[in-house]
Amino acid sequence: RVAAELKYKLRHFRECFYIPKIRDLPPVDLSLVNKDENAIYFLGNSLGLQPKMVKTYLEEELDKWAKIAAYGHEVGKRPWITGDESIVGLMKDIVGANEKEIALMNALTVNLHLLMLSFFKPTPKRYKILLEAKAFPSDHYAIESQLQLHGLNTEESMRMIKPREGEETLRIEDILEVIEKEGDSIAVILFSGVHFTIDSTGCYVGFDLAHAVGNVELYLHDWGVDFACWCSYKYLNAGAGGIAGAFVHEKHAHTIKPAFFNCV
Repeated sequence: RVAAELKYKLRHFRECFYIPKIRDLPPVDLSLVNKDENAIYFLGNSLGLQPKMVKTYLEEELDKWAKIAAYGHEVGKRPWITGDESIVGLMKDIVGANEKEIALMNALTVNLHLLMLSFFKPTPKRYKILLEAKAFPSDHYAIESQLQLHGLNTEESMRMIKPREGEETLRIEDILEVIEKEGDSIAVILFSGVHFTIDSTGCYVGFDLAHAVGNVELYLHDWGVDFACWCSYKYLNAGAGGIAGAFVHEKHAHTIKPAFFNCV
């Protein structure tokens, strides 16, 4: 009953998006379907649907650019020079954070590198990064790059954990067991999505939220997450190339110094 009521309350949002018609998609057996029907879209994890207002917003900005050129940086409904600041207030509610904890910039993996450069400070004793064995390829490559940057052996420093045989997801108790046994040597824990809440025993805990932002409720500040990054072209429907985001908990405001500053 609850699900049915929620579906009814949300159904009007469907009209806010363009849904591809079957006839416009790559070849399918049209004898089995009505080619004039909307497709059933399950690819929001790769690219969100286009909001119908996108064209209007783009045309407004193109018109401003044509008419006033560089003055568009500082005037209009959406001054370009503060474009990211105009939507931070919306983003904070989506990820459950304070505005000062969020930066909207770059792309997902660029932000992950910047965060890792700031949080991953290996020492002879604490030098490992804990991650999922089947981490998203770009995360895996980024971690390899960070380890190589510090001259570390990836096989020794990349501590990967995988689900039990015959299972698809990690068990919390298995993650805790690894941290209990090896926590003194782990510098950073990086997972995708939000799997668990944990006292990291000295490890920094970060998340790649590419498939979580806009898809599940998040409370990054209240959960005490150290850092996180995400993209906006999936469940936030920003479109290919949409600006990404990064989060650093305010508890690190005076203890973690950014490795690089993002400049215009």
